[in-house]
Amino acid sequence: MKQSLTYYLTLLVIRLKGLKKSFSQDPVDYKRIRKEDVHTPKGAFFKKDTIRSFRIASSSITEIKKEKSSSKLLIFIHGGAFISGPAQHHWDTVKELSRQTDFTIWMCNYPKAPEYKITLISENIDAIYNEALVNYESSKICLIGDSVGGTLITALTQRLIIKNKQLPYKIILVCPVMDASMTNPEMDMVDKIDPMLSKVGLLSAKKMCIEDNNLKNIMISPLYGSFNQFPETIIYAGTNDITYPDQMLAIEKLKNSNVKVKLIEGENMPHIWPFLPVMKEAKLSLKEIIAILNTY
Repeated sequence: MKQSLTYYLTLLVIRLKGLKKSFSQDPVDYKRIRKEDVHTPKGAFFKKDTIRSFRIASSSITEIKKEKSSSKLLIFIHGGAFISGPAQHHWDTVKELSRQTDFTIWMCNYPKAPEYKITLISENIDAIYNEALVNYESSKICLIGDSVGGTLITALTQRLIIKNKQLPYKIILVCPVMDASMTNPEMDMVDKIDPMLSKVGLLSAKKMCIEDNNLKNIMISPLYGSFNQFPETIIYAGTNDITYPDQMLAIEKLKNSNVKVKLIEGENMPHIWPFLPVMKEAKLSLKEIIAILNTY
């Protein structure tokens, strides 16, 4: 597949920003990575009366609601290796999702490692979903998340099933990290071509997040949990993303569990490619996500 000019420009920007270098350190410099965080979005769109902020547990929620009240909720769990975020590309994505769908959106800024560990982070995600159920029917709730946002959504779904709780209508996982242990040998080959992430830094970030030195705990490595009874699941995966091999294992488990699953595979695409700015391939993928949401 021939890539666009904007694809190569995006790769150049990624290299100039030194993202690969940042994620090649042990310990990873989380304070430096957090300099890209945007906790309060700027611009006229985010100053509308239809936007409000509130807290659930230790998380800050930004709600974007249409002027006309919607009965549908999209919960957005951002990525950032558990140590950072949300970043500008998350807010840009939320803005487009709000403009082009009729969902109310909750952008969820949850606690981060190393100050907070995976148990507390998971409890926050549970609390957010429980609060959503107070005002929305589960059949009208969708979840979307990139990278570890996808991790948290997958692990949440597993807990909901174990507890026999109401499930969301659909989950959309954008390059989810399925195994924090990074033990899949196929990752070493992808590491050489991944322009953004490295196994060394990712593993360091995950170690900052765990309490019991167990990187295969399903709260942070949902690949080791069950996928039985999952709702409809859409996964975006890029072949030049170090997390791609584990996503393929998750797809296999989902199919073996007879889950309705759709894989959208981006040839030569890097991590979280549907959310990257400028790139033509990203814009097309985001349009597809919007179309998926609008088919509800």
